[in-house]
Amino acid sequence: MASKQEIRSQSNSRPSIVTVEPFAAITGGDLYIRGYNLAVGGRPSVKLGNEPAHLIVAGDSYIIARVPESAMVGDLVVSSGNHRSDLVETHIGIQIADSLHPVANPAIDEGGNIYSTFSGSRGQKSPVSIYKIDTNFSPKPFVTDLMNPTGLAFDREGLLYVSSRYDGIIYQITQGGNMSVYAEGMGVATGIAFDSEENLYVGDRSGTIFKISRSRQIYVFATLEPSIAAYHLAFGPEDYLYVTGPTTSSFDSVYRISRAGEVETFCRGLGRPQGLTFDAEGRLYVAASLHGRRGVIRIDGSKKPEQFLSGPGIVGLAFSPSRALILATHNALFRVDAEIAGRPMP
Repeated sequence: MASKQEIRSQSNSRPSIVTVEPFAAITGGDLYIRGYNLAVGGRPSVKLGNEPAHLIVAGDSYIIARVPESAMVGDLVVSSGNHRSDLVETHIGIQIADSLHPVANPAIDEGGNIYSTFSGSRGQKSPVSIYKIDTNFSPKPFVTDLMNPTGLAFDREGLLYVSSRYDGIIYQITQGGNMSVYAEGMGVATGIAFDSEENLYVGDRSGTIFKISRSRQIYVFATLEPSIAAYHLAFGPEDYLYVTGPTTSSFDSVYRISRAGEVETFCRGLGRPQGLTFDAEGRLYVAASLHGRRGVIRIDGSKKPEQFLSGPGIVGLAFSPSRALILATHNALFRVDAEIAGRPMP
């Protein structure tokens, strides 16, 4: 960071960007730009590629720029009068599908195909329940006649499992889209996840985490505070189950549950935490807000949360085999070239 004396001596030079945070953003997300001489020639402007960003704050050393819908390129430049900064690379998510209604993480198979839901309001029947988006980002109907599909997860054989919060049933779906009942009686079934022994865990948002063995025996694994929306589940290092369940509080937690079913608080202070996933290094990514900033929050081994990506309405996320981060919002999917490997299937 330049000293105050250096900044004063450069008062007539061009804008200089020191940092742009967070790492990535999608449409509607905010980028926080710090530097000096950002307004040297008058009110600054920010472009991503050739697309102008709306400025929330426009100062000489600090700018908040909102990513426009038309942004496709992450090269960011600050201009002020006839002065222009160097380009700084950012990572902007590209929309790959719309007209969806996800309420949890997307699921991605070994071939990189993405599966997402049109969940609908409770009791709403939609023409297509689950869509398959191929590697060319072409969406096709995959499952119909499934009410309120919610959580998605693959097993090692490539079979897709989906929960229905309408009837409390977990369905098993073949690669051809044929559906059968796997387990019943899961309450308001929401998030699902497999452990390393291929037991399936189901979050009943009324307060129960169920465990279903491969022989389809059902156990109560743990109990939590009820959620106003859904439980979201993911397995992390050492086969601990991590759970979020947004409440009416703006100061929610991520919970960690041991193999013995012991519940502890892993991280506090997130706003409306929802979908979650891990990278290959064991870092946790959560769709949530932190200090009022919405997007994806990353939590490393020190348990200190930081904003990794900025964007509104994110409900779920998953890493693809191509090291991209796939984000699900309330009605669309986005792809961010994060160059981060996801955690292998347990």
